[in-house]
Amino acid sequence: MTGTEGQTPRKLRIDFHVHLAMYTQHRPWVTEWMKLTRPVHYEDFIAQYSDPGAFEELLEQEGIDYACVLADLCPVTTGVCTNEQVRDFCRGKRRLIPFCDLNPHLFTDLGEELRRKVEDEGFRGVKLYPTYQQYYPNDPRIYPLYQAAQDLGIPILVHTGSSVFKGARLKFGDPLYLDDVAVDFPRLNLVMAHSGRGFWYERAFFLSRHHPNLYMELSGLPPSRLLTYFPELSRNTDKVIFGSDWPGMVSIRRNMEVISDLGLSAEGLENVFGGNAARLLRL
Repeated sequence: MTGTEGQTPRKLRIDFHVHLAMYTQHRPWVTEWMKLTRPVHYEDFIAQYSDPGAFEELLEQEGIDYACVLADLCPVTTGVCTNEQVRDFCRGKRRLIPFCDLNPHLFTDLGEELRRKVEDEGFRGVKLYPTYQQYYPNDPRIYPLYQAAQDLGIPILVHTGSSVFKGARLKFGDPLYLDDVAVDFPRLNLVMAHSGRGFWYERAFFLSRHHPNLYMELSGLPPSRLLTYFPELSRNTDKVIFGSDWPGMVSIRRNMEVISDLGLSAEGLENVFGGNAARLLRL
């Protein structure tokens, strides 16, 4: 027997939360924060991975089959990575899945805009930033967007929990506000980025157990601390999704290795690292 003959093939590895290395505009404090993880040759790093081909090669080296690339329209708090920038970066790249951002302060007809983004421009998900754009996730203004996403069958990733960046207002990051959305849109898959980081770990865990369409996502959390934040994580691996928040961390692969050592079942790890995300993305 040679090669991988007779072995079980490795299932998909999906990173549900990555940003572009180069934004159209970064707030200065975001740039300084990113330099903490890349203290040497930061500008060279940004320039290298602003090429989508080089970024796909990095994902292959890190063991990632697909990555969701997020637009970011938060000029007050983090900066601007436009929908067009993400669309063009992902175009023709098999591994890259574009997620748009629709800031309710910048768009009026959110539902119609989302339909256009998906049907005409190829976006396959949405990232919302209530903490940075300062609105509650159950604000009625956002409901046309939720309705459109449910009709289109695409997932919505919502920032929950804390942030280190100036101008963020943490009250908007309480995952409890997604309870209304999960009830009102039962066929809409909602993913809590950062799983209530800081204040609301228990709340995020409970909500993900309570609602069939509400998921936890692990980006921005130290993987070695996950069992501290979520002591019963092993009971919920069918509702947990891996994300890295790249480039705000050093190694995607290392994060996965630490999670693999937490004692979760093999089936649970497959769900977390790709199976759950693959269902939501219809891969």
